[in-house]
Amino acid sequence: MLALVKSAPGPGLDLAEVPAPEIGINDVLIRVHRTGICGTDLHIDAWDAWAAKTIVPPLVIGHEFVGEIVAIGSNVNDYAIGDLVSGEGHVVCGRCRHCLAGRRNLCAHTVGLGVGRDGAFAEYVALPMSNVWHHARGIDEDVAAIFDPFGNAVHTALAFPVLGEDVLVSGAGPIGLMATAVVRHAGARFVVVSEPNAARREIASRMGATVVVDPGAQDLREVAAALGMVEGFDVALEMSGNATALRTALSAMAHGGSIAILGIPTAEIPIDVNEIVFKMLTLRGIYGREMYETWYKMTVMLQSGLDISPAITHRFPFREHRAAFAAARDGGAGQVILDWTA
Repeated sequence: MLALVKSAPGPGLDLAEVPAPEIGINDVLIRVHRTGICGTDLHIDAWDAWAAKTIVPPLVIGHEFVGEIVAIGSNVNDYAIGDLVSGEGHVVCGRCRHCLAGRRNLCAHTVGLGVGRDGAFAEYVALPMSNVWHHARGIDEDVAAIFDPFGNAVHTALAFPVLGEDVLVSGAGPIGLMATAVVRHAGARFVVVSEPNAARREIASRMGATVVVDPGAQDLREVAAALGMVEGFDVALEMSGNATALRTALSAMAHGGSIAILGIPTAEIPIDVNEIVFKMLTLRGIYGREMYETWYKMTVMLQSGLDISPAITHRFPFREHRAAFAAARDGGAGQVILDWTA
């Protein structure tokens, strides 16, 4: 089969012929239709410090996908040839304390699809049946392809109650954009999105932001006051990994507020702990999705009218992967889709 492969240490990816994956008795084989390019894939392509210490080439990369089941192992239940599915990219051990307690998203022995095992930027991908999500009828395939980052957005956006609350979203990359739509759908009063890129601010406006803010030109506390917030924001979603964004969010929170942190910084971030203590703030780190409550919430929100399609800004045939990766690196891009059926 054809696949996008990190063939050797160093920058770049190769579109190469590799053996199709074999499946065990508990696995399914999926013919990939579409994939989404993630920040992780960009790190692997660039071969930065994280990739150099994490990735062992050769490796088929990619973990955001949708496709059709074409083969099932002899122990597989509840899935059939032809089912349209995506996959949870965190393959857990199944034996640790958290896995046995049903908290699989907390497994410390997780192996990442396209990171620790061959991934989905290929014509076929294999996964354990416990990692497969069967899509409800009517879910658009472009949207189905990005259930993985959509799940990051939902997990972060719903980490704290947002009904009737004032929410700050720091960073309007693809996940921040989807989180904006989610908190609006879930009943937030005001949704303020802080994002330096003008193109992404425009998309955020279309996805439900009450106000979009250029953090270099506007003070968040002044924006909050103009909207009539008495103290500040009730909930903040830190999606950028930017040190200034996190510190600014802390200073703009109301007493008793809550911050969900998904953005991954590239260096340590010094913060004023006094701000957390005296405002009695709650900070929660978010990684991945809850298996599989988040997936259920994604599906039912889409069925009840949530629209995340504006976050998808580019689509390419998989053979144009270099142009697709260039688009994904552009500061104004949203989600980039590769079509593997072309």
